[in-house]
Amino acid sequence: MALIGAQKRIFVFLVAVGFFLIVANLLPFPGKPKPSHVDVGPYTPADNHPISKLMLEADQKWRNYESDRSMSFKETVSKYRRRYGRHPPPGFKEWYQFARERNVFHIDDFDQIMDDLRPFWAIEPRVIRRLAAHMWEGEGDGISGIHIRDKKVVKETNGAWRSETMISLIKRFINFLPDMDIALNRLDQPRVVVPWENLQKLLAEEMKTRQILPIASAEFTKGMPDLLNTTVDKDEGPREDAGWYGAPGKQYLDIAKTACPPESHAQGKESKEDAEARYKNRSGGIITNYNLSSDLCTMGPEIQDKHGFMFTASSISATKRLVPIFGECKVNVNNDILFPANMYWKHDDRYDYDKAYDWDWKDKQESAIWRGVTSGGVQVEESWRRMHRHRLVMLLNSTEMSENKVRILIEQPEAKGEYENSREFNPSNFAKQYTDVGFTETWGCFPNCSYLFDNYLSMKPQVKLSEQFKSRYLIDVDGHSFSGRWRAFLESKSLGIKATIFREWHDSRLFAWRHFVPMDNRFDDIYSILTYFIGLGNVEQRSSGAPFVARHDTEAQRLAQLGREWANKVLRREDIEVYMFRLLLEYGRIIDDNRDRIGYSGDGSELDKEDGKPNYIPF
Repeated sequence: MALIGAQKRIFVFLVAVGFFLIVANLLPFPGKPKPSHVDVGPYTPADNHPISKLMLEADQKWRNYESDRSMSFKETVSKYRRRYGRHPPPGFKEWYQFARERNVFHIDDFDQIMDDLRPFWAIEPRVIRRLAAHMWEGEGDGISGIHIRDKKVVKETNGAWRSETMISLIKRFINFLPDMDIALNRLDQPRVVVPWENLQKLLAEEMKTRQILPIASAEFTKGMPDLLNTTVDKDEGPREDAGWYGAPGKQYLDIAKTACPPESHAQGKESKEDAEARYKNRSGGIITNYNLSSDLCTMGPEIQDKHGFMFTASSISATKRLVPIFGECKVNVNNDILFPANMYWKHDDRYDYDKAYDWDWKDKQESAIWRGVTSGGVQVEESWRRMHRHRLVMLLNSTEMSENKVRILIEQPEAKGEYENSREFNPSNFAKQYTDVGFTETWGCFPNCSYLFDNYLSMKPQVKLSEQFKSRYLIDVDGHSFSGRWRAFLESKSLGIKATIFREWHDSRLFAWRHFVPMDNRFDDIYSILTYFIGLGNVEQRSSGAPFVARHDTEAQRLAQLGREWANKVLRREDIEVYMFRLLLEYGRIIDDNRDRIGYSGDGSELDKEDGKPNYIPF
């Protein structure tokens, strides 16, 4: 009996210890560290702030995107035909297997490729081949050539680091590609601006070419003429004039608006107020439509003298003709063929993510950081204040802003959780406490940058990319063109705040207000954004009329965490391989004389067994 009593006492003791341990982990005891992760389930808005509402909308859009994925080769093929009105290109099955092996998340999300190549269906294949074969020859035209024959890159013309990097990527899947010539943009800025009326005719012609034949050839055509003759020093074959022209001293909107719809704001047919209402909230100036916020037809007139590329680009070499030039970025009116930027593929300490200083959110500094050079366009003493990077630095400079007031959203004194515009906020102290922004080098100043740094600003110390991750908020804006730091920012545990006019290959995969914070290219919403996340004032002072903004640190951490997790799913090197492989298969068909009669014509069922493997997780 004594033994039984002892066993009971031990049992009761163990139960008590277990209960204590459970309670200890559940109760918020003082000093218990804040978790490094937050709940990323369906979002419930904390209040009626516009940003809280936009986070909810973005959450739902992303969930719709996630659920609308093909889960087998058969589904992928069927959706391709419904969406594009034709068979997939030759090599599509091999591409699908390539993508599946790399666990691509969304096997259908390649609309950017299809949109870029659509108008080329209205151009004769031999014309496209001639342009691609010879555009590199023009001295000063800023184009490299990559030439593929018999599953090998046999020649690189007018090469540079961009073409060398692209070649290293293409070699990952070159055994599946037909012979082709690739014309690659060597300049930072995009090149092709087809006038609106011309583009609509090309797109109408493309629609007429859509057909799904009962049977199609599964092979690309071999031995086609008009590719570059790579066996001789000078190819004497026929050429096409690409129509390049320079525009020194010309504002880019004068070129861009020719590609805008006649009823657009850029064409003078829509008011500023009506245009802004389609992408920007009147409360705080918060961006509601990220796509339109970088659309030059919609917002171009508002930034034509506030962005270096728009009014003083370092180089503009453009054409009105639809030519097949591959580029790393473009604005919405351009017709360049986008591909993943080389700096995303090439390992470079300036752009690669490094976890060394990427601390957990709770350990990061509550500040917004930006570092950069005075790039973005050519600047003189009379114009530097209109450069986009310079405007950002001045706007977040506490001394410069000491006598200025800006608009923010503050909580209504008599209605908790409701917000209203206030245009009486002096941001000087806030900027001093919570921002760390400045230039580290000079570029593009004429005759030099002394007028800037002798009178207005001081140079800031350089901060390595990895060390910027010590801050919770990472501001990213354009340079000469797109920012190569953006992917690393998304991969970090910090929260990216993004303003840009440029489009990239991955844009459809990223959801503003779920994976990052969008910012107006005028930066007039920056203080509304920062005060939302960091907070302003306190409840006690609010009753005396002091501005108050509730702190939304959990929302900031949520966005940072979701952005990081998503970047590690859809912006990987493997995703770049898959995108480029698909792009060159589609391009290979566009330049094929028999493009209307080639493609994958099966129903996709031959991979049912592979798609149905028990250990296979669809994308």
